[in-house]
Order: sequence, then C-alpha cells, then structure tokens
Amino acid sequence: MGMGPIQTQDTDDEFGTAPLSEINVTPLVDVMLVLLIIFMVAAPLMTVGVPVQLPKTAAPKVAQPKQPVVISIDAQGQPFLDKEPLAPETMMPRLRPLASADPTQAVLVRGDKTVPYGRIIEIMGQINAAGFSKVSLIAQAPSGSAAQ
Repeated sequence: MGMGPIQTQDTDDEFGTAPLSEINVTPLVDVMLVLLIIFMVAAPLMTVGVPVQLPKTAAPKVAQPKQPVVISIDAQGQPFLDKEPLAPETMMPRLRPLASADPTQAVLVRGDKTVPYGRIIEIMGQINAAGFSKVSLIAQAPSGSAAQ
C-alpha cells in the first residue's frame, strides 16, 4: 500500500496560529479623546467675528432697554433725581408721572457711604410707594486687592 501525499492544516503563518480577528479599540479611544480636547480648546478661539457687510432692511429696530432712573443721596441725606434736588414734599409728585409712564422701569439708588442706612431705606420706600417695582442699590467695587 502506498502512502499518499501528507495533508497539512491550512494556516497563515509559520507558527500555526489562526489570524486575530478582534479590533483593539484602546488606541482609537485615545485618539478620539485627544481630538476632543483639541476641539474643546480651539472652539472658543473660533468665535471671533468675521468682518461682513450686513444687508440693509426696512424692519424696525429692536427696542433698546430704557435708561434707568437714578436717584442719588448725598452725604447730608438729600435725594437728587439726576442733578435735580428732591424736597420731601416734591418727591412723590415728581416720581409718580415717571412711574405711571413705565412702572417696570428700573430705579437705581446711589447713596453716599456716610448716609445712615435708615435714610436710604426710607427713600427706597418712597420710590416704591410712587409706583416703581424695580428698585436697586448701586455700590462701587473696591479698587485693587485691598478692601476699602
């Protein structure tokens, strides 16, 4: 009996192992994270405006916010509307027409730091009684790192 040719198992390399069919995703994740970081850093830098010539239109302009009413209180406790002094008897008649025109308009109170707290609250109460609903105090931020 003769022996036929020897049958060998079909392999790709000389060591007799089958090819690896899995994908290693770790390098892919590393590359994607690096790209993500690059785009996160670069995105705020790309927000600068490009110079363009805007087209003209006949549409009405958007209403700009109104200038707030500013009440100043000097060191003697005297209130002023812009630069006009407000006597106690003329304060309400002067503020009521402004409040009736727009009660949602903001009123800013600038009080001198030497004025007693009670005087500022009294004037804020009169402003509120005149019909204004938004009354705010103005303060100045300290300059430099040292608090004043």
